[in-house]
Amino acid sequence: MSIITISRGSYSKGKEVAEKVAQKLNYTCIARDAIIEASKEFNIPEIKLIRAIHDAPSILDKFNYSKEKYLAYLHVTMLEHFQKDNVVYHGLAGHFFIENIPNVLKVRIIADMENRVKLEMARENISEREALRLLKNDDKERRKWCKYIYGIDKWDPTLYDMVIHIKKITVENAVDLICNTVRLEQFRATPESQKALDNMLVAAKVKVLLIDMKPDIEVVAENGTVSIKAKYTQFKDEEMIHKIEEIAKSVPGVRNVEVELFAHLRD
Repeated sequence: MSIITISRGSYSKGKEVAEKVAQKLNYTCIARDAIIEASKEFNIPEIKLIRAIHDAPSILDKFNYSKEKYLAYLHVTMLEHFQKDNVVYHGLAGHFFIENIPNVLKVRIIADMENRVKLEMARENISEREALRLLKNDDKERRKWCKYIYGIDKWDPTLYDMVIHIKKITVENAVDLICNTVRLEQFRATPESQKALDNMLVAAKVKVLLIDMKPDIEVVAENGTVSIKAKYTQFKDEEMIHKIEEIAKSVPGVRNVEVELFAHLRD
């Protein structure tokens, strides 16, 4: 009864590892599905979300979707999956969405550039030089994306519980390592971890509803009470607070709403 996030680069065999782990544990495996769901639920063309993930950060501005909106939409979709427990997520920075949930096993899969180049050459029927250029560019853009969107360096090993190098350790070895590790007591779901996840989802749903009105809003939920922080507008503050409270209370599970206005939110 756990959640596993697998961060991977292209041609690292991370996708294969994730799918085999999910199969062995009988967990749900998600990646692109979450993007499709976010696209449908929030009426954003799927291709725009997919390109936003794989292209440079400026793509968001080109499509008029701010960083805050993108994160808010995807956050809800990902948390709805994670709330169900027994999930393996593979892709960019999945652990970012649940960094404060203790029972999540965070894994990073890496592979040698030499092996990645060979796979790219075979798949695209291109030269070694071109394959190397494409992979380096892909790595650069993914790293830039994580920095811009999440404020993290996905190459930082301290973000993960396990970093597995696919070389001497085979895909099958990696699957066994992950499955054995996730069975440890510290990665099992508890009533406390489930409650924390539930609170995060309520906060995320409230933020999605308020994001157009206040893109810089901060939302925290705990046991039915939602605390909201936002910059003041210097006019009609009481009217805005009333509107925020009304919108927040429309989310199931929200009983009380506390709104605070500040000159500046924290960085």
